[in-house]
Amino acid sequence: MDARGGNAPPPVVLITGCSTGGIGHALARAFADEKCQVVATSRKRDTMTELEGDSRVFVEELDVQSDESVTHALSNVFEKFGRIDVLINNAGVQCVGPLAEIPLSALHSTFNTNVFGPMRLIQAVVPHMASRRKGKIVNVGSVAALAPGPWAGAYTASKAAVHSLTDTLRLELRPLGIDVINVVPGAIKSNIGNSAIASYSKMPEWKLYKKYEEAIRDRANKSQGPKSTPAEEFAKKTVSAVFKTNPPAWFSYGHFSTIMAIMYYLPLFVRDFLFRLAFKCS
Repeated sequence: MDARGGNAPPPVVLITGCSTGGIGHALARAFADEKCQVVATSRKRDTMTELEGDSRVFVEELDVQSDESVTHALSNVFEKFGRIDVLINNAGVQCVGPLAEIPLSALHSTFNTNVFGPMRLIQAVVPHMASRRKGKIVNVGSVAALAPGPWAGAYTASKAAVHSLTDTLRLELRPLGIDVINVVPGAIKSNIGNSAIASYSKMPEWKLYKKYEEAIRDRANKSQGPKSTPAEEFAKKTVSAVFKTNPPAWFSYGHFSTIMAIMYYLPLFVRDFLFRLAFKCS
């Protein structure tokens, strides 16, 4: 598939969270393979060294938690390319721990990255897309938000918020000529588990949940099992969905995606029973 279509200029695709080893990195490669001009961003430029050597990719430092950083980065992008055709809000962080004891600062930081981060980009990009009456916004959610279990409540709540915001944005932005797509990954091979463990090591010692320490720590790597879907495979499927003439409102792909969709419809007492067993929460 050639994303350009005829003699049209290559679409400019901005992706957040493109650190090596993550979904964003795989998406950057996949969009570039489809003749797109990719703007790969991350909070720290040195986490994208593999992409810097790719002539199809323009690397830009962007911290989604900072209004100033978003404004500066987008100014550079618009100066260089004049537009953004597709915005992929992929940057996200995991947060593992019992809700009754995790520091509120960790909860705030999770929402600042996973929820307010995408909204910063959306509010900055929408006026430019609306002026051209053309554009696509892709928000990356999570199947975990379909059936929230124990030990990752901050993360699943933030992704549930993303899903909700995306549903509203899809309706509100359609009259402006902008498509909004909710991409919902299953268990995808990435560095999110390692990042979650690194963040978890900064958590305080649990008081009420000390005996659940092992189960809580295991939750950080739950999506990184031997059957997890390769990020490259997920990225190719996502690119194909995004460039459909009538893109889907909801696109979910990857290991556990079907199971979690079924869990969403199960009676709560059944779901709770299964989660207590799976996450040793009893």
